[in-house]
Amino acid sequence: MLNALKLTFGSLAVLFLLAPLLAIMPLAFTSSVFLTYPLPGASWRWFDELLTADAWRRSIGNTLLISVGTALLSTGLGTLAALGLRGKLPLAGVFRTLFLLPMVVPAVVLGVGMQLLFARLGISNTYVGVIVAHTVVAVPFVLVSVSGALAGIDPRVERAALSLGAPPVTVFWRVTLPLAAPGVVSGAVLAFATSLDEVVLTLFVAGPNQRTLARQMFSTIRENISPAIAAAAFLFILGTLLLAALVLLLRRRTAARMKAAAPV
Repeated sequence: MLNALKLTFGSLAVLFLLAPLLAIMPLAFTSSVFLTYPLPGASWRWFDELLTADAWRRSIGNTLLISVGTALLSTGLGTLAALGLRGKLPLAGVFRTLFLLPMVVPAVVLGVGMQLLFARLGISNTYVGVIVAHTVVAVPFVLVSVSGALAGIDPRVERAALSLGAPPVTVFWRVTLPLAAPGVVSGAVLAFATSLDEVVLTLFVAGPNQRTLARQMFSTIRENISPAIAAAAFLFILGTLLLAALVLLLRRRTAARMKAAAPV
């Protein structure tokens, strides 16, 4: 009886979380110019608009450029921070709190501060400025993900490699980093998704030439609700599912590798 209640509650919770996605996805294939049910017919016209309309096509290109740049930069910085905080660093708790502050500080406050700072540095309304702004809010997610992966590594594996004569650099590249790869990849995916979805900071630090897909969707909602928004959301969801599948596959392979490498 208890297991049945748990299963029912879990199913309802999952349905509650997925209901908005299930509601919006079919609208991406509507032949109507309005977001209404029932669908009058099926059509690919809104996906064609994403690829042919200059505003949508430019925003997709900007999004890929900015999101990839953010993922690379934040993954590198977040991984280095996690490695540094892994040891017995003085005031490690203080530094960790500072790294996590962008997760709790309101985006409007960050946006105003970045707008003033970037204007002085000369990177306002540039791709570099947008990537840096997105990186600030993405690094905490990478730090948390990589720190969790590092905490799950058996120290005996690294000590065994050191005892066999491997220098620390070799141990890092051949043992620590491969075992922490799922956390690193998960952090990169979270950073990519954070940049993909960021609107507030983009409104403050980006210019007309750096309009992202999320900002384009936000502007379209304000001006005219079009099913092209549903098509863009469908691409968001599909991309997220593919990235999640990649992370899951990598985690399984790494778990098998750790099990095989663990000393008896």
